[in-house]
Amino acid sequence: MKSARVKSFVTFTSEVGMPNNSALSQSTLEVKDLNVYYGRVHVLQDVSFAMGAEPLGVLGRNGMGKSTLVKALMGFVPANSGQALFQGKEILGLPSYKVNRRGIAYVPQGRRIFRSLSVHEHLTMVGAPKDAPWNIEAIYETFPRLAERKKNGGADLSGGEQQMLAIARALLSNPRLLIMDEPSEGLAPTIVDHIAEVFRSLVAANQAVLLIEQNLRFATELCDRILFMVNGQIAADLPAKTVASDSSVQQKFLGVV
Repeated sequence: MKSARVKSFVTFTSEVGMPNNSALSQSTLEVKDLNVYYGRVHVLQDVSFAMGAEPLGVLGRNGMGKSTLVKALMGFVPANSGQALFQGKEILGLPSYKVNRRGIAYVPQGRRIFRSLSVHEHLTMVGAPKDAPWNIEAIYETFPRLAERKKNGGADLSGGEQQMLAIARALLSNPRLLIMDEPSEGLAPTIVDHIAEVFRSLVAANQAVLLIEQNLRFATELCDRILFMVNGQIAADLPAKTVASDSSVQQKFLGVV
């Protein structure tokens, strides 16, 4: 059951007006024939997919190209060919800060928290306007643990607190699309449940989310569609309900028994 604080977040975002992704073009993000090489290794091979405002999950075993996909979209690694259109405009080849300015925020795998900065310093450095849907007040309301720990440095936070901070930092750019790379990795089940609550609240407020995961249950409970990556290619595009209920699909693409 959602906490009162998360419920109040949904009310807050409805009142102030989160970016209305239902009003965006039918394809918020459209990737066409994306290829990425690391030296001679062909990591991404003609990757193509499209998403609107619905939460989309990308699942696959380690080394299948999931993180390379989001790094290419965010401008951290160069693409060798292909297109990535966000709201109809090309983002491949842009530096990461320009991708962010276009409206895409990234929660990286491993959190990437600055050990010497306090929680509050992490949040204030983003520079979100006070009247923006996501401002520091809204962050502390949604993540009360961060409010309690706002004077603590990044090195003093637990893994779950660091993940909350990484998500909060991304939200403060008030993105139209939020990309989350393995947000449940290494977290205790209670923390994963809280991250899931926040995820559902975002979706309820029309926030488009691209979720990169290995946690089958987490992804299928939160997303509408699941893409499976195998050897750098999109091997299947299935409804999340099908993936959750079909053990043969889980075995084929994830090796889940």
